[in-house]
Amino acid sequence: MRTRTANWFETTVRYDRQTEDGGQKKVSEVYVVDALSFGEAEEVITKEMKPYCSGEFDVKKIAIAPYAEVFFSEDEDDDKFFRATVAMITIDERTGKGKKTNVNFLVQAKNIETARRYVVDAFLNTQIDYEINRLVETKILDVFEK
Repeated sequence: MRTRTANWFETTVRYDRQTEDGGQKKVSEVYVVDALSFGEAEEVITKEMKPYCSGEFDVKKIAIAPYAEVFFSEDEDDDKFFRATVAMITIDERTGKGKKTNVNFLVQAKNIETARRYVVDAFLNTQIDYEINRLVETKILDVFEK
């Protein structure tokens, strides 16, 4: 598994997809792109999706992604993306109390159990105390990197 930190944007695109019977169907899909701005995110998703689209294509929504790091799997069976909310636990040396800071990650995996294992593996060789607070499947179909 490899990880990548970047400026991620979630984009929703709507386009005509060819159906199995040869017809056209409008679909809306969510993708994540690595970009420095909203304009660049629109440019990247348009460039990536145009070869797969026939007919009308619209970028309906662009939002700053709620995570800074993506865990990419090398296993081709890992075809889904999960959002992991991990609480990083630090101790305030002055008061001695623990403080939790939530951090979100996007994890590529085939199911929720595999996603959980990937998060645990990512923190295995660190000194960080953490808790996995939430792990949910997203509607994201793919991530496009620079």
